[in-house]
Amino acid sequence: MAGSRSVVIAALIANGAIAILKFFGFLLTGSPSMLSETYHSISDTGNQVFLLVGIRFSAKEASRAHPFGYGKAQFFYSFLVSVLLFGIAGWESLKHGYDALMHPGHGGERADVILAGINFTELVPVDPFWINVAVLVGAILFETYAFAKAHAELDRQIAEYGWSGLREAFSKTSDVTTLTAFTEDTIALLGAAVALVGISLARYLEAPVFDAVASLVIGALLMVFAVALAWENKRLILGESLPADVEAALRAGITDQQGVRHIDGFRTIFIGPGEVLVTADVSFDRGAGTDSIDEDITRIEETLRGIDDRVSIVYIEPEV
Repeated sequence: MAGSRSVVIAALIANGAIAILKFFGFLLTGSPSMLSETYHSISDTGNQVFLLVGIRFSAKEASRAHPFGYGKAQFFYSFLVSVLLFGIAGWESLKHGYDALMHPGHGGERADVILAGINFTELVPVDPFWINVAVLVGAILFETYAFAKAHAELDRQIAEYGWSGLREAFSKTSDVTTLTAFTEDTIALLGAAVALVGISLARYLEAPVFDAVASLVIGALLMVFAVALAWENKRLILGESLPADVEAALRAGITDQQGVRHIDGFRTIFIGPGEVLVTADVSFDRGAGTDSIDEDITRIEETLRGIDDRVSIVYIEPEV
């Protein structure tokens, strides 16, 4: 948990700084794609705040009102992140790109963007285009580092749980903080690359339409990934069970115990990132006494946690 928090804080500071630099680049050039990237980085900065709130809230101790703890808070706040990506960054980027495409000439490569009476193009001694390039290249370098860290964590989970690859990890992981970070970093890399291509084509081909199209592409990317992230969070908010093959292994772990005749009912549900509640109605031998059943239940609980380390709470209802 502490490691995740430090990663999120570092990303918060970096995304905030990148957002300011991208906005400065927009003020110098009026580039639609730079404004889209500004929206993107502002959204990412706000998203890190939500993730920090989710991490902090989920660490609260279980209470009478929330007897299984607050782990699902991370699912909720990660869902809010997807709404921000879609509603703020995605929609605003798409809208601004459309306006720039339909009304060319309102921005531009060397547009004199004036805010509060200040002509920002007069404040720098170099071509603002190269400032935009430097900002985007710096953003790509940082996001590549962040992407590598998130990718490494997903690779670790893939190896631990035997998933086939990133697609299966995306649909099965309960670590929504890493999932959200990976999604954000992927979009950030693609968005910065698209913006870099867009402003470069607009400059060297003298065709501002490429800058506007880049803004549209960035907005579309944000909205597509936001919907995918929201969909994956929905399954956890609604209460997803462990995959069928894992449940089968847990069932086998129960039926293989001495004194167990069969399982009458079995359920699992995620109650937080990497935390699963398991309930089972288990029929024991008719001759089993209370002390014997208690020992059997203790062994079952230990076995289940040994099979999958995500099992945190186990309720066994004995049937004789």
